[in-house]
Amino acid sequence: MKTVLMVAEKPSLAQSIAKILSRGNMSSRKGLNGACSVHEYTGSFIGQSAHFKMTSVCGHVMTLDFIGKYNSWDKVDPAELFSKAPTEKKEANPKLTMVKFLQVEGRGCDCIVLWLDCDKEGENICFEVLDAVLPVMNKPRGTERTIYRAKFSSITDTDICNAMNHLGEPNRNEALSVDARQELDLRIGCAFTRFQTKYFQGKYGNLDSSLISFGPCQTPTLGFCVERHDKIQSFKPETYWVLQAKVNPEKESSLTLDWDRVRVFDRMVEMKGLPVTKLQNFYWENKVKQRPLALNTVEMLRVASAALGMGPQHAMQIAERLYTQGYISYPRTETTHYPENFDLKGCLRQQANNPYWADTVKALLSEGINRPRKGHDAGDHPPITPMRAATEAELGGDGWRLYEYITRHFIATVSADCKYLQTTISFSIGPERFTCIGKVVTSPGFTEIMSWHSIPLEESLPHCEKGDLFPVGEIKLLEKQTSPPDYLTEAELITLMEKHGIGTDASIPVHINNICQRNYVTVESGRRLKPTNLGIVLVHGYYKIDAELVLPTIRSAVEKQLNLIALGKANYHQVLEHTLDIFKRKFHYFVDSIAGMDELMEVSFSPLAATGKPLSRCGKCHRFMKYIQAKPSRLHCSHCDDTYSLPQNGTIKLYKELRCPLDDFELVLWSSGSRGKSYPLCPYCYNHPPFRDMKKGMGCNECTHPTCQHSLSMLGIGQCVECESGVLVLDSTSGPKWKMACNKCNVIVHFFENAHKVRVSPETCELCDAALVDVDFNKAKSPLPGDETQHSGCVFCDPVFQDLVELKHAAMRHPMHRGGQGKRQGRGRGKGRRPGGRLNPKKPKDKMAALAAYFV
Repeated sequence: MKTVLMVAEKPSLAQSIAKILSRGNMSSRKGLNGACSVHEYTGSFIGQSAHFKMTSVCGHVMTLDFIGKYNSWDKVDPAELFSKAPTEKKEANPKLTMVKFLQVEGRGCDCIVLWLDCDKEGENICFEVLDAVLPVMNKPRGTERTIYRAKFSSITDTDICNAMNHLGEPNRNEALSVDARQELDLRIGCAFTRFQTKYFQGKYGNLDSSLISFGPCQTPTLGFCVERHDKIQSFKPETYWVLQAKVNPEKESSLTLDWDRVRVFDRMVEMKGLPVTKLQNFYWENKVKQRPLALNTVEMLRVASAALGMGPQHAMQIAERLYTQGYISYPRTETTHYPENFDLKGCLRQQANNPYWADTVKALLSEGINRPRKGHDAGDHPPITPMRAATEAELGGDGWRLYEYITRHFIATVSADCKYLQTTISFSIGPERFTCIGKVVTSPGFTEIMSWHSIPLEESLPHCEKGDLFPVGEIKLLEKQTSPPDYLTEAELITLMEKHGIGTDASIPVHINNICQRNYVTVESGRRLKPTNLGIVLVHGYYKIDAELVLPTIRSAVEKQLNLIALGKANYHQVLEHTLDIFKRKFHYFVDSIAGMDELMEVSFSPLAATGKPLSRCGKCHRFMKYIQAKPSRLHCSHCDDTYSLPQNGTIKLYKELRCPLDDFELVLWSSGSRGKSYPLCPYCYNHPPFRDMKKGMGCNECTHPTCQHSLSMLGIGQCVECESGVLVLDSTSGPKWKMACNKCNVIVHFFENAHKVRVSPETCELCDAALVDVDFNKAKSPLPGDETQHSGCVFCDPVFQDLVELKHAAMRHPMHRGGQGKRQGRGRGKGRRPGGRLNPKKPKDKMAALAAYFV
């Protein structure tokens, strides 16, 4: 019996696919990484009995990154990142140990079936999975085929079974095109980002952005927004005139006429107050408003933003969730044309009982559906289609609103066109000609289900004939002024990005989200994107130095080359080398010309010396350094012209005016809040590690100074109960609600509340090697037995302390800023014993279970 490993892109997809293929007759277990499950069943595979193991990854297994010193902003010239800097594939999420998990499950398997998403990113993940599992799978006999690729567009029984019966092979060229895009974005983005971030943050204090990033797609996206801003700012209103007329066909009714010349920019309009006007022409014609094309990703994102008020990234996340739950087909597609064999009626029948559109659906099924309009076939996935019925109670909130739109759009594509009768009458008043148009719907067609597209109710025009006379009720010349355009909406930006080939249907939401996250634009009412000062200055600076850095032309050309790689028509290495050479030349010119952008920055932003407020003293000149709170928060000494990075996403204050024994800098205290962790740090040591076993970004709680009273050596208590490399360090500022916190992860241990004093003893526990703790309570509040006020013991092993210890996780607004993973130093390297001195059982995979095992 063969063993077949099958891998999907998400755990929920793996479960759904396995359930369909096994007809529900499967067993499930958790994988060793705790995040992915394994579903097993027996069945038939290519005419042979087989044991199937269906599991998943969690998106990309690997990510591209620089090696060693090239990850340091300080040790490497950004120009080296274009060619000299070597790259390597690293695990995208090391905590998931995905490679090890795949190898454990793949060991001894004979075949592998790849159920990754059917797009270029999915093909790339296919080869990441293969790189992990092929070395441990059984070797094929001769030319025996062992690698299979399933192609599917929805999580339905029909589609999944059809994919299993028509297995193909993964596409190496599409995977290579993704590799090329990743390497280009990494090298180009990092080089420009590192240079301009260090340059401008070293000069200006109120940029309010932790990263001055550049991206080959992100920057042209920002360029569109700033271009519209510039049009608004440079707009000069012009005066124009409109001739407005009304006629009265009957005593109590009037018709407003449209002037044939619309408007004029000079006042040379002859007006005569004529009492009557003659009808010059009267005609009617049948008109048709076409039903929409089938729905693709870009159109879905446009509507989600413009009509549903959802940001593109939020809308895409909801669409992906609806897909993995089986409610809609694959949501990333450029196609607007249904294949001939697509089961339109089957999808429509699924909606026959929904009270919102049941009548329309039943009428279509009984009278016959209309074939959808012929759209664009990009050769990827069918258009986005509802695959099974849902209710508002099932999906709720934004999930239901997006599903409802997708469903209504699909029903509209198989409905009839909207038909209406348009009547037009023409008048002459003096030398000027006017018209009036009326519309009467004869067949609503698709507008019944998409009511927002319906023909507005117009005034029905009276029956009349050529030459009839009508009394003129009013005629006047109105003076008006032109108005500026408004800021781009997300929907308009998406249209521009698609038109100019910036990003893909999957990456467009990411690029828009990036310019918002970087504080380059803000989202205003109506989901309009208004550039900030920083975004405006950056784009103007790029235009001043090299317009191609911000114009969409060069990125559009690169995207075409990447598509040629995917089609096998261009060489991966040649495209990579050629594109990097172009951007390397542009980078050198940008660096040489940075003064041009700097001139613009000077006008909009304040220099470091003029920003912030005095906080702590510099150890070199002993003058006060200024604390700059705007992102990224930092300290600046204007006398020495030095800037010192600080931990982000917390508060900084002076730490008792104490000084570092190494450099005489005053210490500052970083805190994530009353429920979080805090630690002191020396600004100089934080940026210039004093010992070899320390890395940049480490505070006093990781400092290995042997005698400093604030260091890990003096305040470290024991090994963290959750992470492998952290040490629990006493927070000497936390009294009377004392706590110790891990210097690597966000574990916090609260203990000895209301104690007068807590000190770390130089003695260690005989059982677990943790440092002993001396605790001194006030007599009135002492919880110690026998009214004792002092006790010395081990936090982990001493039975007197066990009821006084409570473990929690730090409350963080953002991910914790952490230093590098160095060797554990100083005291307190526990030996993995639990309270009472008994050896710990093997740590449970579930984190909360792990905590319970340590603190019982």
